[in-house]
Amino acid sequence: MRYFVFFAYNGAGYHGWQSQPNALTVQQEMEQAFETLLQEPIALTAAGRTDAGVHASFMVAHFDTSNSLPENLCFLLNQYLSNAISINRIQNVSDSAHARFDALSRTYQYTISSVKNPFRYPYQYYIKGSLDLAQMNASAALLLEYEDFECFSKVNTDVKTFMCQIEKAHWESLENQYIFTIKANRFLRNMVRAIVGTLIEIGQGKRTLDSLHKTLRSKDRSQAGYSVPAHALLLTDIEYPKTLFKQYDSKD
Repeated sequence: MRYFVFFAYNGAGYHGWQSQPNALTVQQEMEQAFETLLQEPIALTAAGRTDAGVHASFMVAHFDTSNSLPENLCFLLNQYLSNAISINRIQNVSDSAHARFDALSRTYQYTISSVKNPFRYPYQYYIKGSLDLAQMNASAALLLEYEDFECFSKVNTDVKTFMCQIEKAHWESLENQYIFTIKANRFLRNMVRAIVGTLIEIGQGKRTLDSLHKTLRSKDRSQAGYSVPAHALLLTDIEYPKTLFKQYDSKD
């Protein structure tokens, strides 16, 4: 049987989601927990691969098992895992359901602070001075007119297409913070951080709205802005068709 596990993690102490030799990752720690508790090999396939330092308040992965799951599996996993990972729910899905390929959309949030705050630093990117919110929102809205985002993709990335459908992209200002929210059917590697860096430069007056058109049409990463730090990036939501889900549902 196949299950979706819904979880969250603080990515500060991990080298991203995906398992890799000689580095601690979220996938590695979670698979070890599942295998210890279920006494069988478990392979987790996530909805995406977050980079080192990126956080997720909402992430999904699927796994297969032929054994019955204990009703309190979420509780047991949370007892075993470090405080940086929280298992929120495990739900039975159709055998063909796929955490990555069946996702309808993903939503990310990036937080900038105009005030240096040592308590919020791990989750915010500090930038001295104000930003032109109106210009940044005008630039964010322009992104919805395009589908090819090669200019924001990490170079030498093994992908078949650079096409993405952005549904929402906007900034809001709240208590010395600039919060960017972006929703799309898929994202390229480093895409969100490159978009944010480019929009920041527009907000600082270093780039113009017209230049963003040229950047997008260039399909050249060197024409876009810098990649902002990972620690202020948060995956906040993933949407799936409701028809994927079955009856079993374990919650912590």
